[in-house]
Amino acid sequence: MTLSDQDEDIRADVLARGERDQVKFVSLHFTDIVGAAKSVTIPFHKLKDAEDHGVWFDGSAIEGFARIHESDMYLDPDLRTFSIIPWEGKENTTARVVCNVFTPDGEEFAGDPRHVLRRAMAEANRLGFVFQTSPELEFFLVRADHESVGSGVFGPDRAGYFDATQDELANLRKEIVTDLEEMGIMVDASHHEVAYGQHEIDLRYADALRTADNTMAAKTAVKALAQRHGLTATFMPKPFLGMSGSGMHIHQSLAGLQDGTNLFYDTDDEYEISQVARHFAAGQLAHAPGMCAILAPLVNSYKRLVPGFEAPGYISWARINRSALLRVPRVNRRRPESARIELRCPDPSCNPYLAFAVMLAAGLDGIHHQMPLPNAVEEDLFQLDDPALAGRGLGPLPTSLEQALQELERDQVILDALGEHVAEWFIEAKRREWAEYRTQISQWEWERYLESC
Repeated sequence: MTLSDQDEDIRADVLARGERDQVKFVSLHFTDIVGAAKSVTIPFHKLKDAEDHGVWFDGSAIEGFARIHESDMYLDPDLRTFSIIPWEGKENTTARVVCNVFTPDGEEFAGDPRHVLRRAMAEANRLGFVFQTSPELEFFLVRADHESVGSGVFGPDRAGYFDATQDELANLRKEIVTDLEEMGIMVDASHHEVAYGQHEIDLRYADALRTADNTMAAKTAVKALAQRHGLTATFMPKPFLGMSGSGMHIHQSLAGLQDGTNLFYDTDDEYEISQVARHFAAGQLAHAPGMCAILAPLVNSYKRLVPGFEAPGYISWARINRSALLRVPRVNRRRPESARIELRCPDPSCNPYLAFAVMLAAGLDGIHHQMPLPNAVEEDLFQLDDPALAGRGLGPLPTSLEQALQELERDQVILDALGEHVAEWFIEAKRREWAEYRTQISQWEWERYLESC
């Protein structure tokens, strides 16, 4: 592989840092189509060879990567993502590098989720835009035995939203933030969420490829550090009946490719957002049903998107209405670069590479067709009856994974953003999940029907 002068400088810096910090191993990270983290570990002295020649693996063993007859692939390390993993221990100091996946012919693999996002980002760059995101990552910390997760028995936590505590879990959040920042992953804030055992970490704004990499690293860090404290961290969207679920609200904006100016800000607009932002938001509203299977990809995801828990159920936008799908937070006049749009239906089980790619494609489609943004709706949508919703032109989000997959199959813009390979494999995997779910008998069914029928 031929390296540019800049790449040579990055490699020299990484190799020097590894020697200085006595790195013993490098964990090469990538994700499968459904968002599961994958890795292979090599000795540090093999990193240069890995970048020169790739690290080969059997793609047929990875969900959605390849069939048996086309299985050979290789990982190409992106050394810009090199960072030391703080919780791995000093005796076996390990670094992490995110990789791109290639075919034996040296072509970027169409089924690599990181490739899907990079392709979407390249299209935005061609139009003069940089897509920036900031995820709010919610999760539960519960006792480590899995029976407690199902029964709703929590760890040492009875706190609520923004409660100030000095307990074990507050300190664990600080430990997670400290380790992430040691890895170069900046955190804006962390706090306790609404439900018992529920927490949130907000990642710093950056270009979407970087924040997708950071989101995968943050999920790994949360799980690893929770385990060291005898706890289980879960990013399941709705683990407990009658309690708030975990979302991954995503703040987003477009910046100018040349000067980095926030293109979503307009001081003269009622909501302080530009026409570019309005068209972008309109595109996401138009494609919300088609995006939903990617943003909320589990059977369980649709048990979060229900009334009463500040999760969206209808396709609308607002400023203060937290039941809306899109929210436009107020802009700090001293920081116009803070102008942004918040999408509230994604949850932390999604593949961030695919999520950001389809969000960007939907927004750019809105800009390309100059889609008009409908009026904001500030009422609680779950308090409106069907005629009132219809009168405002408000359609529902899909209410099940099956519905979401049907909407995905009808949305050519979203299918094109995913690419044929990813779309085919994702839909196939999720249809298997839905089919398996439909055959299960739940505790609710036993309690409801066993004696009454």
